[in-house]
Amino acid sequence: MPSRRTFLAGLGGLVAAGAVGGTVFAFTRTPVAALAPWAAPGTADDPRVRALEWAVLAPNPHNRQPWLVALENDDSALIYCDLDRRLPMTDPFDRQITIGLGCFAELFALAAGADGFAVTVTPFPEGEPANDWRLDERPVARLTLARSGVAADPLFAAVPDRRSNKEPYDPARPVPAAALQPVAAAAKQSDFAFTVDPERTAVLRDLAQRAWDIEAITPRTHQESVDLMRIGKSEIEANPDGIDLGGAMLETLNMVGVLTRETLADPESEAFAQGKTMYRELFDTTQGFIWQSTPGNSRAEQLVAGRDWLRINLALTLAGISVQPLSQPLQEYPEMAALYREAHETLGADGTVQMLARIGYGPDVPPSPRWPARAKLM
Repeated sequence: MPSRRTFLAGLGGLVAAGAVGGTVFAFTRTPVAALAPWAAPGTADDPRVRALEWAVLAPNPHNRQPWLVALENDDSALIYCDLDRRLPMTDPFDRQITIGLGCFAELFALAAGADGFAVTVTPFPEGEPANDWRLDERPVARLTLARSGVAADPLFAAVPDRRSNKEPYDPARPVPAAALQPVAAAAKQSDFAFTVDPERTAVLRDLAQRAWDIEAITPRTHQESVDLMRIGKSEIEANPDGIDLGGAMLETLNMVGVLTRETLADPESEAFAQGKTMYRELFDTTQGFIWQSTPGNSRAEQLVAGRDWLRINLALTLAGISVQPLSQPLQEYPEMAALYREAHETLGADGTVQMLARIGYGPDVPPSPRWPARAKLM
């Protein structure tokens, strides 16, 4: 979701919110129905559905929420990928989508654990697709519950406050390295690394900006994002996924034709130019980077990376550190190939870098819209 503050600074002078109803209009623009899943999760009778009500709040690429769940027997559930919710242009091998499904599986397990159940996660119980093929109709994981006396994981307390913070961070507030040690400890099955060194951070800022530029000027990859934008309350509530652009001012800009899918897709438009300015401010205020890697790049490792990425996010939340994933340098389409290699060389990670993100101290931001849990039951 683009930074509303930067959009308003760049475009807000072109129109006034009062042109379409002023204060009354502004106070009715919150997509309450799309945010309802954050309000009271974990209230169903079935413990699997209670865990599902939490799991739908997991981070995932482009907020596609690609999970489908089938309840099995009395004590297990199968996770499937909704094959219509993949990102074929920017994620041609479904690696990012698999990571998102891993985030879902881990949050399901944490929620069930807080409810008194241990969860065994069995990756790809009917076999995994080859790495160079996309996900298919087979289940991504089986989640089996068993009564347990184990205490809830402390990370679970951070779930309601977890955000992907796509705003400028405080440039006068560096992130101390010591604050990231508990975050490193949260990763159980993958390698976690970070830098808050100003010189190395500057190198990675430049890399991230160049990768964003490639995605933005490659028509098919940029259009994939544009097609997933939900502009205004009505669109967000009708499809509470994708990239939400809400609020009175952005709706007004949309109504008068300044902020539309057409202008956002047009590299000659003011809206496109403001998007580029917005991201430059995001990169310029970044106070450090974190990244996560696995020895190989199998489907099971991608799923593990997602499980740990959820844990890393929650540990950052407990530490009060803002985070925004930066998927572009790790994407596997031809135009990004040179920067993909450069990213791996620059980060110096053994194996495959699965996630890269900017960190800092940002403002409070609202949660992202979500489909309700029961919409994800098969």
